[in-house]
Amino acid sequence: MDGFVRKGRIFLLACLCSTLLGFGTRAQEMPADYQEVLKSLDRKGDFKAGVLKVNIPRNDLKMTIQGVATPTPFGFGGWVALTKGADGAEVMMGDLVLLQEEVNPVMSALLDNGIEVTALHNHFFWDDPHVYFMHVHGMGKAADLAKRIKPGVDLIGHGPAAAPAAASSASAPTLDTAKIAKIVGHEGEQSGAVYKITVGRDDLNMKEHGAAINARMGLNTWAAFVGTDQDAAIAGDVAMLESEVTPVLKALRKNGIDVVAIHNHMIEARPVVIFLHYWGRGPAEKLATSFKAALDELGKSKASNAMAH
Repeated sequence: MDGFVRKGRIFLLACLCSTLLGFGTRAQEMPADYQEVLKSLDRKGDFKAGVLKVNIPRNDLKMTIQGVATPTPFGFGGWVALTKGADGAEVMMGDLVLLQEEVNPVMSALLDNGIEVTALHNHFFWDDPHVYFMHVHGMGKAADLAKRIKPGVDLIGHGPAAAPAAASSASAPTLDTAKIAKIVGHEGEQSGAVYKITVGRDDLNMKEHGAAINARMGLNTWAAFVGTDQDAAIAGDVAMLESEVTPVLKALRKNGIDVVAIHNHMIEARPVVIFLHYWGRGPAEKLATSFKAALDELGKSKASNAMAH
């Protein structure tokens, strides 16, 4: 009798373990639409805790930090992740590891396909080669998100080579600053060979601890020009509300301006303002027109809406 009871207990225990194992397996089983995402992107990934994580490691790069060899898992494993929102739509976020010559081609490919670029910055000093980290965001169906992000992902590791620097001109740099000011719609100041236009964001009524934050406190958009009318360079900074980031990015990239950083400069200031740094080279008139295109995307929403946001 005792033997029969022992066998029965063993049988029940085996059934219970089998059932629990089955539940565990089903809990980690990757949904069919996520499997299709991996196939579409031709990447490996895993599904845990309700999140699909797609691996985009930079195994093609031999990274060193201060001369120390650093393997890919040390911090160079790019990724995108998808999870379901409350309304059933997918939320996608990611962090792409890019060489500096890959940044803007990838950015354009993402923006052109409706993917948002939410940050661009470095994670290391003394890295060789120098890499940037681009954070991305998207909403929609899994298959659609995969289709939209694929053109950008496919450029990683296959970006164009950096353009060689042109020989400097022997003649003294001259710019038609009056023409630049007319195109931009704002007068600038001359400082040596550099002509700089600064545009404040007083429309935002920014405050920090009760103090008014104005252009002289750093709340401004600016463009610096140097060179000649035929061969000029531009660099600058754009101060944007969160809702203005994507329109400004699109305006700059469509006009051939390279974006080099997206980040915040201030904390505890309201409304939240994001700052974008850029660089470009070409005829001065074209660069001024490009800057104007970005400038025109600012201030479209009312300051009251910004404060409410």
